[in-house]
Parts: sequence; C-alpha cells; structure tokens
Amino acid sequence: MVNVMEVPADMFIEELAKYLEENVRTLRPPAWSSFVKTGSNRERIPEARNWWYVRAASILRKLYIDGRPVGIGSFRRIYGGPKGGSSTPSHFRRSGGSVTRHILHQLETAGLVMKVEKRGRVLTPKGRSLLDSISNKVFNRLTEARPEMKKYG
Repeated sequence: MVNVMEVPADMFIEELAKYLEENVRTLRPPAWSSFVKTGSNRERIPEARNWWYVRAASILRKLYIDGRPVGIGSFRRIYGGPKGGSSTPSHFRRSGGSVTRHILHQLETAGLVMKVEKRGRVLTPKGRSLLDSISNKVFNRLTEARPEMKKYG
C-alpha cells in the first residue's frame, strides 16, 4: 500500500483539499477568513477560493509526515516566511496562529486529529486511514498516466 510520502505533495494536497471541501461538514471557513492575511509577512489575503481547505490538507500532511505531536508554534514556524521591504533586509516572521488553531479545532471535531496534552496534536487512526486512501487514489491516478510506475506500488 502506498503512503503519503510516496506521492507528489502538490497532487496529494489538491486531492485531499477537494475531499475535505466536499465531505467534511465541520471544516468550514469562518466569516472573517475572506478578509484575513495568514501572517505578518504577507502583503495580501490569499487569492485562492479554497485556501482554507488547502491549508487544512497541508496541516494533515505535515501531521502524517512528522508522526509525533505538533503544536501551534511549530505550525507558525512552518508557514512563516521572510518579511522585508524594498530597501530593508528581510527577516523571518512566523505566520499567524489563529488560522491554524481554528483549522485544528475543526479537524478535531471531525475526528481526524486529536490533542495530546501539553504536547500538540496527532492524527487519529481515522485521519491516518483517510490520508492513506487519498494517497492510494493519487498513486493510481499517476499509474494510469504512466504505466511503468505500477511496479512500485
């Protein structure tokens, strides 16, 4: 069976985001999500219509790959980036924590993520199973396009 680390990240996140948008009713962007930047290092709000689901899919993938509890601070570091103007040197800034926190709360309500006391969050067996099935679906789509890859599955 294929796992998340064996398929391209962009294809996996796109497929998982589509699944989350269509099937997980507890994962909905709040009203303020259309006006908010994702961090102080960003100049504008996200342009993609489904950016909330893409971020949720990315968070789930990071939890799968890491395998140990991951906290909000770690996600702020992961999604942070350089902030700099035209004449000033750039400096690293963490992303905002509110978006990540709201997404993680919604994923907990959906039963895909659980909180480990004072350590962070991890995937539940249901979440791990979902990510494995999506990665298998992406791999099958890849093998249809390139039949020589079937020997790896």
